[in-house]
Amino acid sequence: MERERDIANLLAGRCWIFDLDGTLTLPVHDFAMIRSCLGVRDGADILDHIASLPPAEAGTLYRRLDRIERNLVLRTAAAAGALELVALLAGSGCRLGILTRNTRELALLTLEQIGLAPYFVRESILGRDDARPKPDPDGIYRLAGLWGVPPHKLVMVGDYLYDLQAGQAAGAATIHVHGSREHRWPEWTDLCVATLGELAGVVHAVMNPAETLC
Repeated sequence: MERERDIANLLAGRCWIFDLDGTLTLPVHDFAMIRSCLGVRDGADILDHIASLPPAEAGTLYRRLDRIERNLVLRTAAAAGALELVALLAGSGCRLGILTRNTRELALLTLEQIGLAPYFVRESILGRDDARPKPDPDGIYRLAGLWGVPPHKLVMVGDYLYDLQAGQAAGAATIHVHGSREHRWPEWTDLCVATLGELAGVVHAVMNPAETLC
């Protein structure tokens, strides 16, 4: 069962944090291929592996990873409902942030590629060089501090377990966008939706309750 939380209050939150790849974008990362290119064993966390290496070797792999991810940006497209949801939240005066295991620079390029760059300010986009990578909640705490709100007032939206774990560890509300994939993590999730379009519809209903009575 999903964690018990008032869904209306959850969706009325004014500060929203999004994972990027696979959440605001369609998934294009082949992690098995990336691990193979970097010499990372199957199933291992890529960033954890690189961080465990001597600095010179780690630097080489970070640069190689950057090239791989930069090429993937060119193949990236917005996820279904991404523009609808982000425009709805921005138009309602919500603060919007990105917390990604990518770099901030590549996150900015990705947002440009998918047409969402105008909705996010640079300071609210945190990558792996700006905060400890998810599932560590460090980035959520940093955005809470930047916005001057307690972490439990934030909403964390993502497609993967690390997003949900980071959110719950910080005390934020968590929304899982599962995209009809098999993996679900109800113990880490307050609300589960198939697409951002579905989430936009629910948010719109919460923000405009009078319309549902017509």
